[in-house]
Amino acid sequence: MQVTLEKTGDLQGRIKVEVTQNDYLDKVNKELKEIGRTRAIPGFRKGHVSTEQLRRRFGKDVKSHVLNEEVYRAVIEYIRENKLDVLGEPLPVEVKEINLDDQDYTFEYEVGLAPAIDVKLDKDVTVPFYTIAVSDEMVKDQDTALCERFGAQVPGEEVDAKALVKGAIMQLNEDGTVNTAEDAIQVVDGIVAPMYFTDKDQAALFLGKKVGDKVVFNPSKTCNGNAAEMASMLHIDKEKTAAVTGDFEMAISEIIVLKPAEHGEEFYKEVFPGNQVTTEEEYFEGLRKMIASQLAPNSEHMFNRDAQKTIMDKFGNFELPAEFLKKWLVARNEELTPENVGEEYEKMVPSIKWELLRGKLAENLDIKVTEDDMLQFAKAIAMQQFAQYGMLNMDDETITNYARRILEDKNYASRMREDVGNGKLFNAIKALVNLDSKEVSLDEFKKLAQAE
Repeated sequence: MQVTLEKTGDLQGRIKVEVTQNDYLDKVNKELKEIGRTRAIPGFRKGHVSTEQLRRRFGKDVKSHVLNEEVYRAVIEYIRENKLDVLGEPLPVEVKEINLDDQDYTFEYEVGLAPAIDVKLDKDVTVPFYTIAVSDEMVKDQDTALCERFGAQVPGEEVDAKALVKGAIMQLNEDGTVNTAEDAIQVVDGIVAPMYFTDKDQAALFLGKKVGDKVVFNPSKTCNGNAAEMASMLHIDKEKTAAVTGDFEMAISEIIVLKPAEHGEEFYKEVFPGNQVTTEEEYFEGLRKMIASQLAPNSEHMFNRDAQKTIMDKFGNFELPAEFLKKWLVARNEELTPENVGEEYEKMVPSIKWELLRGKLAENLDIKVTEDDMLQFAKAIAMQQFAQYGMLNMDDETITNYARRILEDKNYASRMREDVGNGKLFNAIKALVNLDSKEVSLDEFKKLAQAE
């Protein structure tokens, strides 16, 4: 089998594959014999069909299958061995119907070639880097949230915005009297959380109420008729909730309010386990660092966006094999035609160019993702997931084992590998370019983030 490349333009070419009978005959005969051995053919015992009979019945299909498979494999191997940087996939120049009597064949595939790209990053390239200033208001809000998080639920005298309310819940008739029918809904140990009601008017009905007070409210309105929430509140089956649209009365027997934690060494240790934070000054300094750490990924994300734009503006002025790529888009998408593919192609151009630039940068900077990189990334994800459930002091063995289970999901691991590679690439870019560092307020940062 002879494979050659003919350049048909600066960024396009044709790969020609010349096939002789010796390249495919053995595989055709092997497939025919396998059909004879395994397939039930009317008029013949399985395994007793002559090769000639098999060739007459299945020869054309088998020969076409083998030729297509072998030729395409040869094209891919030629591209790999000759290190051709192709875009999209090779497209057959024409679809040929195989003549069973022919022995030699010639196939041609059209390919789009990536342009030569020269990307050089140094201190002459400037990229802005925005850091979000930690304000006193942020620190105050974080302190309030932490005091509530590590606070305690205690009996209260009055319903406030974050209280839980316990008591008997009784179904009412249309005239507002308690429904005493045998099938009436009556919950003697009811509990509601007005803070989670979707209808704030319903939540407001409970505010300021005390033990012994009665509140008339509508369970359906509290949750937009959500079957699961109503079933839990009224102790009924989900299937029955759709018919429950009227008012209920709750006689309050107990109010549970949140008592925020107070500042002190015990509280500081809960917020910063393992750290030597003993004074209020150290505590508030720790909060500032905590908030800065939480905001840092936003700065990195903004830098990545701005760096990509800067690199595209400076180095993205190169041509693509437009004619080929449009043909390729039409071939792989049934909704596209030669008449409407232009708009879709123009949308894709920036992403194609960035992928080419990103690949060249990764090659120049020798960006590689190791298995240890993947494990460390998965461990960071594992720690975040544990932290969401308040599990802040997990041992390394537990975190590592959980991270390995994360990596067992091949699709997830593939996306993670791309994220790790991008992270390493942009870290390398950051070290090469000139950073125009600026500290901005959160509102200013939000405006910058929405600018494009």
